[in-house]
Amino acid sequence: MSGRFLVLEGIDGCGKTTQLDYLAQWLPTSGLMPRESILHITREPGGTSLGEAIRNLLLHPPGANWPEPTTELLLYAADRAQHVSQLIIPALEKGDWVLSDRFSGSTLAYQGFGRNLDVTIIEQLEEIATSGITPDLTLFLDIPIEESIGRRASMVDDRIEAEGHAFLSRVAMGFSFLATKREWVSINANQQPEMVSEMLKDELVNFFASKKDQCA
Repeated sequence: MSGRFLVLEGIDGCGKTTQLDYLAQWLPTSGLMPRESILHITREPGGTSLGEAIRNLLLHPPGANWPEPTTELLLYAADRAQHVSQLIIPALEKGDWVLSDRFSGSTLAYQGFGRNLDVTIIEQLEEIATSGITPDLTLFLDIPIEESIGRRASMVDDRIEAEGHAFLSRVAMGFSFLATKREWVSINANQQPEMVSEMLKDELVNFFASKKDQCA
């Protein structure tokens, strides 16, 4: 596959939406992408029409019918399988670039560390759902849990965000563990958005420059 797959990860309130918008504007004019390539901006859950329906079930379930932890895990896996098959693989095969708000790392952080589900099972589901596709680069926006809670103080939480401090602390620990284990690029997101954007830009330029050097 000749395209590139980039992912933004981090706990709620880390600034992913702001930085996704910045990268969506900057990447096509950055000189990093081939001129004929298209940049696809997507998210998990909800990167496809089916995924949007799954997203609503996960984050805003009807009545008090909240999914059990294992049900929740399987719904995320179903969303990812559809996302990879319908959007990500076809885009990469055409040579396009994909930038996703969350991918499989979030499931390990939220369902593995947050829900205390079996990480081995989660990784097996990940392998099935992704068809072996892994991001070329994952950018982890790292902020303290207290900053996450403070940033979201005036917002209406969805079901996952409303889980509380202990849950979010476990999720944050999971993200930090994964960032090291999977060699993600960690960005200090506890600063002005403009500074975070500049750091992301620098990391992307350096990453793809190193790829060119390796191919030379």
